[in-house]
Parts: sequence; C-alpha cells; structure tokens
Amino acid sequence: MEELLTESARSITTVIEAMAVLIVAFAAAEAFFRVVLLAFHKPSEAAGRAIYVRFLRWLVAGLTFQLAADIVHTAADASWQQLGQVAAVAAIRAFTSFFLERDLREAAEEVHRAAAKE
Repeated sequence: MEELLTESARSITTVIEAMAVLIVAFAAAEAFFRVVLLAFHKPSEAAGRAIYVRFLRWLVAGLTFQLAADIVHTAADASWQQLGQVAAVAAIRAFTSFFLERDLREAAEEVHRAAAKE
C-alpha cells in the first residue's frame, strides 16, 4: 500500500510540475509577443505595465503549482530532511510570492490610474 502511495505521488508530482512549467512557459511567450507587438505601436507606459501585471499573475500561478507539487511529493516521502527542504523551498516561494503580489498590486493601481486619465 505504501509503495502504491509513493508511486502515485511521484506521478502526480510530475504532472503538477509539468503544469507549472507550461504555465510559466506560456506566460513568458505571451509577454514576449506582447512586448514585441507593443514595440511596433506607439508604446505607452500603461500598456507596458499592463503586460507586466499579466505576466506577474501567471508567475504567481506557476509558483503556486510548484509548491503544490512539492507538498504532494513530501506527503509520500516524509523524511525529516525532505520536510526541511520543502519548508525552505516553501519559505522562499512565499517570500517571492509576497513581493510579486505587492508589485502586482502596485502595477494594477498604476494601470487603473493611467486608464482613468485617458
């Protein structure tokens, strides 16, 4: 039974990690193409900021999926060393997500103010 749980957790972890990679890859490609398109039009700071805000939202989603994968992996292989590593990774991701969310809030407010002026 334990072996089945461990093998299932590995498979689930792989799927969730793949989802996270796809989210980040999609976000990066979308942001890149939007920036390239913006370069051929009259670029405005508000338009650039909107691209940045959208990109940050996707990155936060990717980080969340990565953390979920780590939690599933640890649930099946709960050694103290593994728990310590996941705790460290979770702390780093929480710290990163906190600052991404703060930047996201500030950027969204700037986009909203710029849209109100237009």
